[in-house]
Amino acid sequence: MEKENVDCLSNETKLLHEPYRARDAYNSLNMPIYHAVAYEFETAEQMELAFTGKSPEHVYSRISNPTVQYFEQRVKTVTNASEVMSFNSGMAAIVNAIMTVAYNGGNIVTSPHLFGNTYSFFAFTLKDFGVETRFCDLTKPDEVKANIDKNTCALFLEIITNPQMEVADLCVLSDICKAHGVPLIADTTIVPFTVFHADDFGVNIEVVSSTKYISGGATSLGGLILDYDSFDWLHSKKLQYLANHGKLSAFSAKLRMEIYRNFGACMTPQVAHMQTTGMETLAIRYERAAETCKKLAEKITALPNISSVNYPSLPNHPYYAVSLRQFGEYAGAMFTFDLASREAAFRFINNLKLIRRATNLFDNKTLAIHPASTIFGTFTEQTRKSMDISQNTIRISVGLESIDDLYNDIKQATEK
Repeated sequence: MEKENVDCLSNETKLLHEPYRARDAYNSLNMPIYHAVAYEFETAEQMELAFTGKSPEHVYSRISNPTVQYFEQRVKTVTNASEVMSFNSGMAAIVNAIMTVAYNGGNIVTSPHLFGNTYSFFAFTLKDFGVETRFCDLTKPDEVKANIDKNTCALFLEIITNPQMEVADLCVLSDICKAHGVPLIADTTIVPFTVFHADDFGVNIEVVSSTKYISGGATSLGGLILDYDSFDWLHSKKLQYLANHGKLSAFSAKLRMEIYRNFGACMTPQVAHMQTTGMETLAIRYERAAETCKKLAEKITALPNISSVNYPSLPNHPYYAVSLRQFGEYAGAMFTFDLASREAAFRFINNLKLIRRATNLFDNKTLAIHPASTIFGTFTEQTRKSMDISQNTIRISVGLESIDDLYNDIKQATEK
C-alpha cells in the first residue's frame, strides 16, 4: 500500500494493514511465527553491528524477534508512541519500567489503591533494593506535592484503581510532575489505548497488561511499555547521562539496551502472534463489553440485596466528571458492587450459574471474584483496610454475553 494512501486512514484500518519490515517469502497475510532463537549473519562485521546496536538486525530472540517486533510496531501505529517494548506479563512491564528509573536512595510516589501484586512490588520488593515508596492520596494535589522531593524517581498510578475504582485527574498530576521534573508513569490496562490516549493527558510512560483486552479473550499473557518521548530525562539523576542518546529517549535506551536484556522477561513469538491477531478486533470487542458493563451496572442498582454499585461512568459516582473527561462514555468493562457482608459475598459467588468464578479481566466470558479473599487474601486485614479493600465487595469483569443473561444470573444469585 502506498504511503500517501496509508497516512489518510484511521488507526483501526492502518493497524490491519501494517506492513512487515521485510517481505514474507510466501506473501502470508498473517505475520509468521518466527520460532527461532538465533539468526545467521553473512560476515563478522555484520554481527558486530547487530550486537552493538548499530544495525536493526535480530541476533537472539531474548533481545528481539521478528514476530514480537511486528506486534510492537502495530501498537506504535495505534498509539503514536515513540517506542514500544513487549514483555511476558503486565507485571513484568511494571517492574521493568520502574527498575529503569529507580535507584538506591530514590523514591516512588504512588497510591495505596493498587492491584495486589503491584502493591506488593512497591511496598516490599523495592524496599529491598533501597527504593522508598511513598503512598499518598493522588486525588489530593497538595498531598502529592508534599511527597515529591529531589530524589523522586517517578509518580506511578493506575488510571482507574482495581477494585476501588478511584480516578485521579491526570492533567493535574502531569502539571505537578512537570513542575518537579518527575516522570508520570501510568498503568492504563483498564481502558485500552484505542479509546484512551495517555499522551494527551501528560502521561510520559504507559504500561499495559496486554493479557487483558489485547489478547483477544485471555489467550495469552503479555505486557507492554509505551514511551512517548515526552519527558526531559536531564531531570533524572539515573538517566541524565543518556539524554539525547541517538534516536531513543534516555528511558528507552536504558530499558532496551540493559534492563530488558538483563531481566529476561521477553514476550515469546507465539504470544506476539496471538496478541497481534487479538488487536485486530480490540476496538469492536471493547465497545461491546464496555457498553454492556455500563448498562449492567445501571440495571443492578435496583436489586434490593445490592447496597452499592461502583462504576465511574455512572452519573452519581464521585469521579464521574473526571472519568468522562478522560475516558469518554465508558470507564472500562469492569465494575464492583457491595453486598451486606463477606458471607453474603461468598453466597453470591457460589450461587452463580453463568458468570465464571475466576480471576483475570476482560476475558470474552464474564468473570466474578471476591477481591479481599483472593487477590488481596495474603495481606493482613490492617493492610486491606489501608487499601480500602472491603470484605463485602464483588468484582465483575464483563464479557461479550447478552446483558439480559448476565443480569438474570446476578439477580438470581443475590436473591438466594
